[in-house]
Amino acid sequence: MTARTLTCHVSAVEDLTPDVFRVHLEGRAEAMAHAPGQYLELNLEGDIWVPFSIANAHRGDGAIELHIQHWPEHDNSQRLRELILKSGILRVRMPGGECRLDPDSSRPLLLIAAGTGFAQMKALLEAALVADQALPVSFWWAVRERRDFYLESLAREWAETHSNFFFHAVSETPIEAGFEEERVYGHQGRIDQALAANLQDVSQYDVYLSGSPGMVYACIDTLKPLGLKLERVFSDVFSYAPRESSNPH
Repeated sequence: MTARTLTCHVSAVEDLTPDVFRVHLEGRAEAMAHAPGQYLELNLEGDIWVPFSIANAHRGDGAIELHIQHWPEHDNSQRLRELILKSGILRVRMPGGECRLDPDSSRPLLLIAAGTGFAQMKALLEAALVADQALPVSFWWAVRERRDFYLESLAREWAETHSNFFFHAVSETPIEAGFEEERVYGHQGRIDQALAANLQDVSQYDVYLSGSPGMVYACIDTLKPLGLKLERVFSDVFSYAPRESSNPH
């Protein structure tokens, strides 16, 4: 899809936690078309464009969902929140990104996100769970503490309603007793450490990662000895923060 610039209406803004808020945008259905995993760029002012993962699969209704981390101490973050709340209309450029769900692959999925990287994984998961209800899907979500699982209820809902979906919650601080249930697991520590301690063979998986470059490459280094196929690894990090080597992965 060719990227295009368009205007969207802000239909709703809601706080999911004190640090994360969700924005619902509406526009012409054909103009808002995108592939699962792609992002848009929001015009803050002048030539300043800020990228955000699109947090929903394309449904043909012109609706877009964004999950935005708010940092009150950062000027751009504060200006962005004020723009969204006050303007009602936003300029966006979309779609962008090559980290898209491969519709021709029948390999099981391993999706790994940190923080609001959940947004990109949500779009991928919505599409994958509809496309094949038997394909194994393992989703790992890493945060600092329990409250940062800002849509934990949605991940639990997927685990409850899809027998092929497994949710692994990874928190740097301890997760209290009673967190786990069928197809829902809790882990403490860094995400790369949790993967190393709990996975054995990932050679058959398509792997999608969303997070900081450090997190993404740490996970890749952890998964390589477990049979990771680099040609089946997908992340936007490879485009904007490639490693300094002949192989960006």
